[in-house]
Amino acid sequence: MPKRQIYLTGFMGTGKSTILNCLHQLCGLRKIEMDEQIVQEQGMSIPDIFAQKGEETFRNLETELVKRISHMDNIVVSCGGGTVMRQCNVEEMKKNGTIVLLTATPQTVYERVKGSHNRPLLEKNMNPQYIEQLMEARRPKYEAAADIIVKTDGRTAKEICQEIKERLEINDNTK
Repeated sequence: MPKRQIYLTGFMGTGKSTILNCLHQLCGLRKIEMDEQIVQEQGMSIPDIFAQKGEETFRNLETELVKRISHMDNIVVSCGGGTVMRQCNVEEMKKNGTIVLLTATPQTVYERVKGSHNRPLLEKNMNPQYIEQLMEARRPKYEAAADIIVKTDGRTAKEICQEIKERLEINDNTK
């Protein structure tokens, strides 16, 4: 039986964590939230990792985690927003899985993340204009990595999960 992994990618605030939990419940897939896993393993928050060890160390931790995940079956993964910026991560994810790009407008992202202080790249630039600049800079890599693209603006988690299920032909409660 082939491995099945679904990698949810996209800019912060596009709904990766919400859709991760929805697909986990709807399809019975195991789940991994990459940022949470790294925080747990490092014993420090993402802003602290960035501040004390630097972004490069954080990105290396992401790459190591992608390699470990690639050996798992029937799993849905919420990737950190920058995971697909490294081509080696994309190649590893595509070996055994499908990359689903979740998208939202800069205004939607702003509305979803404006109260958060766990976003080091936005901490001093929490506004729709800066979000749009960052999104635009990452868009080519996101789109190049994606097997399918799903818009999340103005939709419920269940609607989004249903679309993903249909497009990936996933049966309910697959073990």
